[in-house]
Amino acid sequence: MLFDLPLEKLRSYRPEREEPEDFDIFWQQTLDEARSFPLSATFKPVDYGLRLVETFDVTFNGYGGQPIKGWLLLPRERSSPLPCVVEYIGYGGGRGLPVEWLLWSNVGYVHFVMDTRGQGSSWRSGDTPDPEPKGSNPQHPGYMTRGVLDPKTYYYRRVFTDGIRAVEAARSHPAVDAERIAITGGSQGGGITLAVSGLDPTVNVVMPDVPFLCHYRRATEIVDSAPYNEISKFCKIHRDKIGTVFDTLSYFDGVNFAARAQGQALFSTGLMDQTCPPSTVFAAYNHYAGPKDIRVWHYNNHEGGGVHQGIEKVNFLTAIWPER
Repeated sequence: MLFDLPLEKLRSYRPEREEPEDFDIFWQQTLDEARSFPLSATFKPVDYGLRLVETFDVTFNGYGGQPIKGWLLLPRERSSPLPCVVEYIGYGGGRGLPVEWLLWSNVGYVHFVMDTRGQGSSWRSGDTPDPEPKGSNPQHPGYMTRGVLDPKTYYYRRVFTDGIRAVEAARSHPAVDAERIAITGGSQGGGITLAVSGLDPTVNVVMPDVPFLCHYRRATEIVDSAPYNEISKFCKIHRDKIGTVFDTLSYFDGVNFAARAQGQALFSTGLMDQTCPPSTVFAAYNHYAGPKDIRVWHYNNHEGGGVHQGIEKVNFLTAIWPER
C-alpha cells in the first residue's frame, strides 16, 4: 500500500538539512588520515571458468589502512582503457562470488565490487572483517548503532572511507580509464554511493537505487522496519542519548552528501518501500546538486525496479559513454 507522501508532494519534498558545522572538516580529516596509509591495491587473477571475462581478487587498504576485499571484472576483448563501474553492496551482504556480478563487464565496462567490512553473512558471503575502534559503545544487534555515540567511532565512517578508497583502487588499474568512473549500489549500497558522490567530486556518474542511510530521523519515525528500527530500538533503551545519536547520524546522512555531489545521477525509489521510504529518497534527490533524474516504481517495495531498473541504468550509462 501507499503509506508515504503523495507523489506530487514527494517531487517537491526538500526538508531542511541537519548538518554539523564541522561536516567538511570532519570528512577531510578522515580521508587525510586514510590516505596517510598506502593504498596497496593488488589484483590477483582467479579462474571461475568465465571465458569472456577476466576476474581478479582485489585487496586494498581502506579506513585505518585496514585491508578491504573486492572483485574486479574485465571484458577479455578490449583495446584501450575502459570506463569503470564501482559497486557497493546492500545491508548484510558481502562480495560473494564473481559469477554473481556479470552485468557490467558484459555491457563492456570494468566492474569493481567492494566488499563491506563486517558484513556478508546475511544473504551473500563476505570476506572483510571490521576491527572496531577503542571507545565504541554497546549496540543494538546489527551495524546501525555500532559506535553511534561519537562520529569518530561510528561504523559508517569506516565504510564510507572504504568506498572512497575503492574508487581510488579502481582508478589505479591500467585497464581503467580514470577519467570515467561511475558508482552505484542498492539500499545500503545506494547510501554509500551518495556518500562517495559527495566526498569525491571527480566521480562522473552516480546511480543510487532505493538508497538507505538518508533522512534518518524521518525514517525512524514513519517505519518500524529493519535496519532503521535498529536506531529506534537503541533510542528506546538509551532514552538520554537520542540527541547524541542523531547528532552523530547527521555526519552520515545521504541528504548532506547529495547537496555536495556533482556527478550525473540516476536515482530510483519504490512508492511502497517500507524499508527505505520514498520521502527519504526524495529528500536526498531534491537536495542533489548535480544533474539528475529519478525512476519511480509505483507498485514496488524495496526491490524497486529490480531488473527493470538495471536496464534503465544500462541505457543511462551507455548514453553517456557509448564508446567502450
